Amino acid sequence: MGRLRTVIARLKSLDWRRQWPIIAVFLVVLALGGLLIAVAGIIPIKASSGHWAITDFLLHFAMERSVATHSLNIQAPALAKTHLILRGAGHYETDCRFCHGSPRLHHPPIAQQMTPPPPYLPETVSKWEDRELFYIIKHGVKFTGMPAWPALQRDDEVWAMVAFLRVLPEMDGEEYEKLVWGEIPASPEAEEAPPAVAKSCGRCHGVEGLGRGVGAFPRLAGQNAAYLYASLEAYGQGERHSGMMEPIAAELNPEEIKALARYYGGLTPYQPPLPQPGESAAIERGEAIAKEGNQRIASCADCHGPSGIPRNPDYPLLAGQYAEYIILQLELLAEEKRGGTPYIHLMDPIAHRLSQQQREDVARYYASLPPSGSVDPAERAP
Repeated sequence: MGRLRTVIARLKSLDWRRQWPIIAVFLVVLALGGLLIAVAGIIPIKASSGHWAITDFLLHFAMERSVATHSLNIQAPALAKTHLILRGAGHYETDCRFCHGSPRLHHPPIAQQMTPPPPYLPETVSKWEDRELFYIIKHGVKFTGMPAWPALQRDDEVWAMVAFLRVLPEMDGEEYEKLVWGEIPASPEAEEAPPAVAKSCGRCHGVEGLGRGVGAFPRLAGQNAAYLYASLEAYGQGERHSGMMEPIAAELNPEEIKALARYYGGLTPYQPPLPQPGESAAIERGEAIAKEGNQRIASCADCHGPSGIPRNPDYPLLAGQYAEYIILQLELLAEEKRGGTPYIHLMDPIAHRLSQQQREDVARYYASLPPSGSVDPAERAP
């Protein structure tokens, strides 16, 4: 203790005003030395050498603490829902498996040569809270190769990824493939489908365009080809927001988009079953809004049918569409997070004025309708 007191006393006795020039010179020399080392290029940046153990520990510790702190106020929704898990599965296979592996391929060899190597998620995902996974998937992680979500507006898509990751550790390879690809029926449509259907589109929307059956993805069969073309263009140009669809659409050329629009537009539309007894009241309320309008809202039928007047083929047909999908689109429009084709501005005031109950009623009405016929894709698809 005596020596420590002596040192403290000497520090207090120093005239720090006279020491500042020395300190300043030292800092300048230190900065110039660091700059010289950087300019000389003697610091190795090769990924092949990996990190020192202490570097790896410090970086990972800092990342964990940052994620834990910045995700504190995030509230996770209910995630044990089939449609959420399905949405996450398709995207994981497309854009995540290459780095993070799957039950079929645990450690992809190319990704394992990154520094740091991406974690094999089936083994590590349980270490994170739902809110922390959301934060990492949405915002990415600097200096790791982990990108941010391509459409930061779409929290619903990020939560779908979290929902899928929660069940991923429980799967074997066969269960994973079934969840990602679903049942691929043998049908004439499959033989005539454009290559993109087998490569990616069919995984979510199905070869027959019926969307996997639980509302995770929209039904495309019989949709206006002009609308499908415009939507794919909007995704590819970033005008319609989706971290799942934008990367896929951006890789398509105009001829591929045209082929996909005509293919799905030409498929047989879905024929919905008779409504359940408990749905009648909601369907009747939705029908009144759709046909007559309400609260300074124009009639939905004028643009989306059913009606006897000619309709713009760039407007989507809604008859037989999943109610859950329509509700989600109306919510995204009301929150100004969707974007879309050049006509999407027409929907903004409508979505804002509808209550949540009205959105659900209108969606259930349209989901109950039989298809009303699409515009000839050969006439309208560019």
